[in-house]
This record gives sequence, C-alpha cells and structure tokens, in this order.
Amino acid sequence: MKTIALVSQKGGSGKTTLAINLAIAATLSRKVVVIIDLDPQQSAARWARLRSNEEPVILPGHGPNLPDLVKRAEDGGADILIIDTAPKSENASLMAARLSDLVLIPCQPSNLDLDAVADSVNIASLAKVKAAFVLNNCRSSSGLADDAADALGAYGLPLAPVRIGSRVAFVKSLTEGKGVLEYEPKGAAAQEIKALATFARAQGGM
Repeated sequence: MKTIALVSQKGGSGKTTLAINLAIAATLSRKVVVIIDLDPQQSAARWARLRSNEEPVILPGHGPNLPDLVKRAEDGGADILIIDTAPKSENASLMAARLSDLVLIPCQPSNLDLDAVADSVNIASLAKVKAAFVLNNCRSSSGLADDAADALGAYGLPLAPVRIGSRVAFVKSLTEGKGVLEYEPKGAAAQEIKALATFARAQGGM
C-alpha cells in the first residue's frame, strides 16, 4: 500500500481538494483507495455523503487513532492511502508523515502561505520522508505563482511541475460529490490533477 499525506499547518491551503481529486484519479485507474480524514471539519467525509459511488472509502478519525486507521485501510486491501491532515496539528501531521511514503505540501501563492510553509517542511524533515510542494489555487493572469516558486526553491524540495489553477470546476465538482475528473473529464482542472497524480506516482507515493 502506497501512502500520501497532505500536510499544511495553515488552513485553507487546499489539502482536502487535492486529497479528494488524487483519490478519484487513482480510483479511475482501478485502484482501491482510502482517504483518512483527520480534519475536524470532516470535509472529505461530508463530500462522500453526496456520492452515489462508495469509492473512494473515507475513514474519519483523529490523530491518536491514526495508526489503527492505517492498519484498517491496509487490512481492507487498499492500494493507495491518502491522509488529509488538519491545520495546526503538528503531532498528528508528524505521525501521518512518518506513516507515509510521500508528503505533499500544498501552498498558495501568497505571503501568508509562504510564511507558514516552513512548519510543514520541518514536519517532513523530522519524519525523514520524501516531500514535495504543490502550488495550488494559482491564477493564470498573475505572476505571483512564479514568485512563489522561486521562494519555495530555497527549501531544496521538489516542486510539482504542474500548478493547480484557481478554477470553478474544483468548487462545483465538490458540491456534487465528484472530483474534477468525473465532473469535467476533458477540462483544464482534470488535466492538472492527472499531471499531479503522475508526479506523485513518480515520487513513490501512488
């Protein structure tokens, strides 16, 4: 079982959106996928209730019972496990990172996000796990993403070659209990998620 943890100590970075869409990408590739939802808002679990399809499986939980949830996913035959961590939860995020093959750190191209990213990098470093950045919610008409990419380069971690755009499809698909690959398979958002899944696979996380 391959495991990815989405880690960001700042709220609103887009962890859940990426977790769900990566899970859908893997599910459509006929993989058995489980998402562990550690966020107190339980956004992934609420999204799952909107779906007619029972896949991917969502396991809501909290930091202390994470090892049991990981074992449950593995015993259930999961090919891929995606852990959606909560913001401001260093202990739980560190545990998730240690149980993962890859940590993805979403970062929006803003000063607030860039200022907060060091905490997530430290968590990955303490866990001694492979980690990479994902630039998320990028506007095509702005040069902020280029500036953010330059700033993230100082940390010496890989940066996903695809930038996830600020797209209506991400919002609308979630409200219908879908991922963008189901909602608009040929759209730009779907192509971005495909590219991100390919990158995560190359990094050993899928």
